[in-house]
Amino acid sequence: QVQLVESGGGLVQAGGSLKLSCASSEPTFRHYHMAWFRQAPGKEREFVASHKWTGGNTYYAYYALSVKGRFTISRDNTVNTVYLQMNSLKPEDTAVYYCAADSTLGDTVTIPGEYDYWGQGTQVTVSS
Repeated sequence: QVQLVESGGGLVQAGGSLKLSCASSEPTFRHYHMAWFRQAPGKEREFVASHKWTGGNTYYAYYALSVKGRFTISRDNTVNTVYLQMNSLKPEDTAVYYCAADSTLGDTVTIPGEYDYWGQGTQVTVSS
């Protein structure tokens, strides 16, 4: 069972920045496909960004259009952690942010059901 623990959420003003972290217990973390999703009250969970392992030491980052150019996903395999750097935050970015992982992900990186493991979530609130 892969455990994921998110941290770094909080309250920030519009235009500000936050960096989320997701630490994994999985020894083969470097071979896992990782992603961030978010869920606002009354809304479905939506894709934010993914960091897909494509073999060797190569990863492919993919972003939702709503965050592209503002958010950056990255990982540090030495500490089994994936990050989400969020800049130029907007009130509509307010949500609970979840880290997700999977070892056998196909091409559908944006679908929550494709990921087997989830963190508990961290709240991000952006004030106007």
